[in-house]
Amino acid sequence: MNSGLLFISFLPRSIKPLKHYWWISIFLWILTISPAQASLVLRIAIQEGAQEVKVGSSTSATVRDGAGRAIGELPPTKGFAATPKSGKVALENLISGQMWIEPKENGYVWIGDRWYRGRTHLIPHKEGVTAINYVNLEEYLYSVIGAEMNGNWPQEALKAQAVAARSYALHKRQENTSSFYDLGNDQLWQVYQGIQTESPGTYAAVEATQGQVLTYNGQIILALFHSSSGGHTENVEDVWSNPLPYLRAVPDFDQDAPVYEWTESFSQQELKQRIPGVGNIISMTPQSTTPHGSVNTIKVLGDSGVKNLEGTDITAALGLKSTRFTVSPQKSEGQQIPSSFQITGKGFGHAVGMSQWGAYNLARNGYNYQQILLYYYQGATLARIDLR
Repeated sequence: MNSGLLFISFLPRSIKPLKHYWWISIFLWILTISPAQASLVLRIAIQEGAQEVKVGSSTSATVRDGAGRAIGELPPTKGFAATPKSGKVALENLISGQMWIEPKENGYVWIGDRWYRGRTHLIPHKEGVTAINYVNLEEYLYSVIGAEMNGNWPQEALKAQAVAARSYALHKRQENTSSFYDLGNDQLWQVYQGIQTESPGTYAAVEATQGQVLTYNGQIILALFHSSSGGHTENVEDVWSNPLPYLRAVPDFDQDAPVYEWTESFSQQELKQRIPGVGNIISMTPQSTTPHGSVNTIKVLGDSGVKNLEGTDITAALGLKSTRFTVSPQKSEGQQIPSSFQITGKGFGHAVGMSQWGAYNLARNGYNYQQILLYYYQGATLARIDLR
């Protein structure tokens, strides 16, 4: 493996240099990979274990079996249903243990309800059909950046998102080597919505950061990110159990985000439906919180029972934006059981790693993507994998 050196600059870890900063030069290693790796492809699960997957191609497409033999052809711009059949995949009059749909002339594939770059792999899985999009890493990022951020946001924020998303994808790819796919396509992973979220802004951000990743001790990091922390990000071990040295809590710059503060109200009847088993709810009291106010565990007391729940259980049950919230019962004088509860919260997401709204505001104030990334991922190094 050949290597070269390039200097870049970044901010020290203290918050103060964001107002009064000086430059520190570090090395950016450029790793040259072999030609066999030059077109790095990701496997993205679009639908998993479905009883029917709608598929198609924008151009005529070759259908191949698992051995790579051509077994049919799909005409362009027509929809077809892939279904499970006796442990195999059925598509029109074709049946095979697995199938590939490969568009000709750089066409797009249709999976479910949208268009994607690359090709489609259909396999029998979980008593249904799983559809996996095989797509070039950099082209995958065109979509992810636009799905995770607005493609009209400042370029430096989009570039920061490109590097974080590329790092996250490659980290997950390395973790899931024995799986059918590398990543999913929703918020449990990072959002990927095909060509509909691509834009000139996302193309520019990907191309400007081509191959760039974040590393720690020579390994690509788990570059977690979220929409808004509500003023301060979290140490990863305060939210999950595994400590990582580069996911440290730092003051955020998301104060004017639309999700910085929010309020939700729930009637007693709504809460009984969403948190069953305790009757009329009397109180919801946090039992443990992170140093920055996110709820780890909460006690729900009702007139016929009690539940001790994780903060994430409450956010899932009530559809809250984050676990950083407080609960206020609403009741008239003399009432023992509240008629409703008001929940006041901050931020959107798990608050670990890069804050997207923080990145937006830093970019608007003149900070570049290297500064943004190395602020939110403490102690990480920006590196480039040369895919040429």
